[in-house]
Amino acid sequence: MSTFQAPKGTYDLTPPDSAKFLAVREAISAPLRDSGYGYIETPGFEDVELFARGVGESTDIVTKEMYTLTTKGGAELALRPEGTASVLRAALEANLHKAGNLPVKLWYSGSYYRYERPQKGRYRHFSQVGAEAIGTEDPVLDAELIILADQAYRSLGLRQFRILLNSLGDKECRPVYREALQTFLRDLDLDEETRRRIEINPLRVLDDKRPDVQKQLTDAPKLRDYLCDACKAYHEEVRSLLTAAGVVYEDDEKLVRGLDYYTRTTFEFVHDGLGSQSAVGGGGRYDGLSEMIGGPALPSVGWALGVDRTVLALEAEGVELDIPATTSVYAVPLGEEARRALFAVVTELRRAGIAADFAFGGRGLKGAMKSANRSGARFTLVAGERDLAEGVVQLKDMESGEQSAVPLAEVVAELTTRLG
Repeated sequence: MSTFQAPKGTYDLTPPDSAKFLAVREAISAPLRDSGYGYIETPGFEDVELFARGVGESTDIVTKEMYTLTTKGGAELALRPEGTASVLRAALEANLHKAGNLPVKLWYSGSYYRYERPQKGRYRHFSQVGAEAIGTEDPVLDAELIILADQAYRSLGLRQFRILLNSLGDKECRPVYREALQTFLRDLDLDEETRRRIEINPLRVLDDKRPDVQKQLTDAPKLRDYLCDACKAYHEEVRSLLTAAGVVYEDDEKLVRGLDYYTRTTFEFVHDGLGSQSAVGGGGRYDGLSEMIGGPALPSVGWALGVDRTVLALEAEGVELDIPATTSVYAVPLGEEARRALFAVVTELRRAGIAADFAFGGRGLKGAMKSANRSGARFTLVAGERDLAEGVVQLKDMESGEQSAVPLAEVVAELTTRLG
């Protein structure tokens, strides 16, 4: 056993399980790539202030969960706890919003880091696929992103997820609601930390999962009662577009999400088969974030979907992904001359776009055929001195068990035909 182990709260992805994660990432990103979203990649760490300003200094993410470090030059950095702030920073730095077409539509995939108590479905290192549409205020864009996430989950075979939807208002109407909520919350029996949160970001108290807190929130003011006419109309248009697209959602007036930058549309994807960590993804509109981090006014909307939680959701539903074998052809040489000849064939197959592998290490026929079986290859090529003398290789169909001699010069064309 190795002297070292993965840090607490993290995980390694190794074959064959890693194939599930790749398949999930592919399924989530496929609808985005088909809808005009371009790929973006950002560093694993950023200036601490990017997250303090964007995510919010009162959030648990910033106050308790960020991994921070000081460089030799004295700069304060943090491992990225989420993707939106980093992507928006990169888009602004590259002046993508000045290129002409708005919105700037971007998607990304990567690892994120938060220091919290590890449990099933919650890790200190986790994987997400995200999408951001930057620079346009349009309910159609909000609906598009929710529809694309719904499409991605359904393409994987997920059915038991729910979409929760809410509006958080904007800079015109939310301050009035904030004041009413603060007045209500100050009269409750809450601990000191929660009381501090009332003064900084009272909406976050609504997201408190403790039963004793939730019980006291029964009669809390409802944000929907404070929405201005513009926010009401915007939200109704999002709801109407989702309904017209056949996307089922649930109105959840307590949904606030965990980040300070959200405005108007906010949504969450939950799966009841995951226990307490039921959220598999979520997002919303963040019209003021660009200005918070020093950029121009760029109304935007986006989401992030958890890859690891999506895998857990698939397992909870008993969904088996159709993951193709990584190898189509496996070559088994018998003797040194055959090693050189079959390795040349394998190289040619790979150049022709056929996934091929080779029995390395000079193993005997029995051991090499076991490896061929484990590889999942559809066909096996076997050749010895007698075969080469006759100018052929033995081609075995691993499904039917049928075996036939194929001229060495024609084996690549034959396999190309059989594999379609």
